[in-house]
This record gives sequence, structure tokens and C-alpha cells, in this order.
Amino acid sequence: MSEPETIEIRGDMIRLGQFLKFAGIAESGAHAGSMITDGDVLVDGVIETRRGRQLGHGALVEVRLPGTVMSARVG
Repeated sequence: MSEPETIEIRGDMIRLGQFLKFAGIAESGAHAGSMITDGDVLVDGVIETRRGRQLGHGALVEVRLPGTVMSARVG
């Protein structure tokens, strides 16, 4: 896996669902929610099923997609 892209956010925290949309990994809030509830999203290496999970700077988000894994770090 390549080095994750760092996505700069305003403020100190962002919710997981919002981050997936902001990073361009999810097409919509519903898409983000679906990926999260299906268990395809990991935060710092742990499966996360809470769409509202607060992410701080440095958190690593990985999304398992068919044939690949997309990753992004909160900047």
C-alpha cells in the first residue's frame, strides 16, 4: 500500500462520515454510512462502525474496496 494522502481539515476534529466525503472516498453521506456499517472502514487499524466517530489530526482512515484499499490521514 502506498503512503496515505493527508487531507487537511479546518478545526481540530471531523466526523468519520464527513471525512470520507471530504476526502473523496465516499460519493455521499449515504455511501459513507453504508461503507461504515458494512465494516469496510478502519480507523488507526481498527474496524469502526460509528459514522459519528470523531477524528483528530493524525488519524489514519482505511477503506476496503473491491480489489484495493484506499487510505487517508487527517491533517
